[in-house]
Amino acid sequence: MKEQYQATLAWLQQYPELHTLISLSLLILGAWIANWVVKRILVRGIYRALRSTSIGQDKVLSHSHVVRRLANIVPALILTAGIKVIPHLPEAVVTVVQNVCSAFIILTIALAIAGVLNLINTLYQRRPNAHLKPIKGYIQVVTIVIYAIAAILMVAALIDRSPLILLSGLGAMAAVLMLIFQDTLLSLVASVQISSSDIIRVGDWVEMPQLNADGDVIDIALHTVKVQNFDKTITTIPTKRFISDPFKNWRGMQESGGRRIKRALYLDQTSVHFLNDEEVARLRRFMLLDEYLDRKDQELQDWNTKLAEHGKEAVNTRRITNIGSFRAYVEHYLRHNPNVHQNMTLLVRQLSPTADGLPLEIYCFTNTVAWSAYEGIQSDIFDHLLAILPEFGLRVFQHPSGADMRELRPSLHLTP
Repeated sequence: MKEQYQATLAWLQQYPELHTLISLSLLILGAWIANWVVKRILVRGIYRALRSTSIGQDKVLSHSHVVRRLANIVPALILTAGIKVIPHLPEAVVTVVQNVCSAFIILTIALAIAGVLNLINTLYQRRPNAHLKPIKGYIQVVTIVIYAIAAILMVAALIDRSPLILLSGLGAMAAVLMLIFQDTLLSLVASVQISSSDIIRVGDWVEMPQLNADGDVIDIALHTVKVQNFDKTITTIPTKRFISDPFKNWRGMQESGGRRIKRALYLDQTSVHFLNDEEVARLRRFMLLDEYLDRKDQELQDWNTKLAEHGKEAVNTRRITNIGSFRAYVEHYLRHNPNVHQNMTLLVRQLSPTADGLPLEIYCFTNTVAWSAYEGIQSDIFDHLLAILPEFGLRVFQHPSGADMRELRPSLHLTP
């Protein structure tokens, strides 16, 4: 067998091109076999062994390609070592192949490290408080640094020079790099400020009208923040805009447990008047007004008694008004409403009269922050107030409509 091998080798040496071609073919075949063995046998064996453990049953870990990417290094190492023994190859070809394989190995390792970092971010997001301190932006910064170092090492490997030579030239390129990576640096600073100051979190409801963003934050990355608007559209906002531009974060409302109602009823000012005894007696039917009317009646009697002779004239006395009684009724109604948060500010106040009527503002908080429930509670409150308003002799102000003009037309008809 040995003599036959030597005879074959001696015969191939007579044909150097054929010898080189066969040697290259055997090298490539060996690299392919090694790649097949590593991926089909070794890697699969590792995955099957891991499936018997709790780690291997995790879909995120089982679907990661870190091990498969590292397996690509094996054929590259075989090509790097084997190309040197191929006979009759020019030295330049050997150097080029080795340099390309070295660059490929560096790229593979960089991709594997980036895969590990993404895996770390995925596992971190499973923590219940991960949305409070997202690390995705930092992961992306580390990934960029790794790719930058890998690019320098790859270029150094391809040109067969020391990477220190390339690094020494980066000082002169600092200004250019600052210009190129300006957005990245600004986004990095913004991400650090957002994280340290707890400005926004994943899940926060934010509102930025200048960018038509009004919805929930679904992702915070290095360069962008994604907001899912309430119409299910996605608005992508540069991270640095959350530092430079004003925006509203509704997290405080969501954490407080109550959502504010601030709305006014516009009353017709001509319907405001003093109540006579009959009207006061009719208002005593309201359970919520018993205490108010008794207290107010005693207060007015004490006041009017001090007027002596001047108290005989009604214009000098204090009397109960329908709008004051209605304001007291609204406040007591809100105090007894189980859907209104009683430990937060509750006001029923008059605002300055306007051309559209006298605003009676209701300022309170619901005991829920859910949007649909909040709107339902608010609507129920104003449904009741609008319906009960005529009982107090008050009217809601509204501009005349076409129907009002048609009703007015017969009374304005003049006969010749």
